[in-house]
Amino acid sequence: MGLRWFHFALWGGLIVGMLLLPQVVSNGTLRTMIFANYLAIFAISWDVLSGRTGYVSFGHPFLIGIGAYTTAILTKRFDVPVEISIPVAVLFTMIAGLLVLLPALRIRGSYFALVTLAFMELLYQLVQVIRPDLTGGTRGMSGIQTLTRGAANGYYLSTTLMLTIAVSMWLLMKTRLGTALSAIGMNEESVRGSGLSTTRLKAFAFLTSAMIAGLGGAFYVHYLGSLAPRALFDINFLFTIIVAALLGGTSTIIGPMIGAFFMTFLLEYLRPVLPGAERYFVYGAIALLLYMYQPKGLVELVRRGFKSLNKGRTA
Repeated sequence: MGLRWFHFALWGGLIVGMLLLPQVVSNGTLRTMIFANYLAIFAISWDVLSGRTGYVSFGHPFLIGIGAYTTAILTKRFDVPVEISIPVAVLFTMIAGLLVLLPALRIRGSYFALVTLAFMELLYQLVQVIRPDLTGGTRGMSGIQTLTRGAANGYYLSTTLMLTIAVSMWLLMKTRLGTALSAIGMNEESVRGSGLSTTRLKAFAFLTSAMIAGLGGAFYVHYLGSLAPRALFDINFLFTIIVAALLGGTSTIIGPMIGAFFMTFLLEYLRPVLPGAERYFVYGAIALLLYMYQPKGLVELVRRGFKSLNKGRTA
């Protein structure tokens, strides 16, 4: 019980600290934090499926793109209110993702990863050639309705969304259902032998992951006010999501958050030195070294730091 209350206290401290942040940092830092918040949402979404069950997805921008394009088309082309378009986008992401990718859950390993990657590439090609009057074709869409104005308002919105998703997923993964999902990643045959339906568990993980990805994608496009298929379905975007989850620590919720903030600020600090795509090679090398040094991610380093601090106090 004491450990649980300690975790709640940490979450409470994190929430209060993030909500007070606009009072002490510049607008430029807040804008960087906004991108970190959305990357954290995408990394949490990837971790719910891939980090827990072991089904590594290389097509996560497929889900993010469905959510983003659905709400963008509804609001831009059909003048649908954003409070309606976002829930519709999330629902459509879950349905479309389930119909297309759920059959791929019958396979795993590299085959599953390749199938999901193929769907991401397929959607990238489709949005450019099918009804470009709706999707914007290769140019994408601009002039999309934004939800907030100013760095502080955008930060509060993205932070509230990210923390709501993070705390909800953390509480969910503390239940028996979360334990069962983690068990699939460790030994799926044992879970099946215990009488649990692994198909239903994997479907739940996928739907939850799709819901978060669709929600994040919808809010993200309404923050940017524009949508470009080349950026959304770029391999570097996919790489950043996966590395953030792996580097922070998979099968956790706080881990992908830590990884997302680390990667976002690392890329931002490298921008003046390496303004081009070369910085992705640098951060990739840094991420690889950190992952080799600590396979459990940065969250394990944080845990060790807390343990050392507690030992020092009790000594």
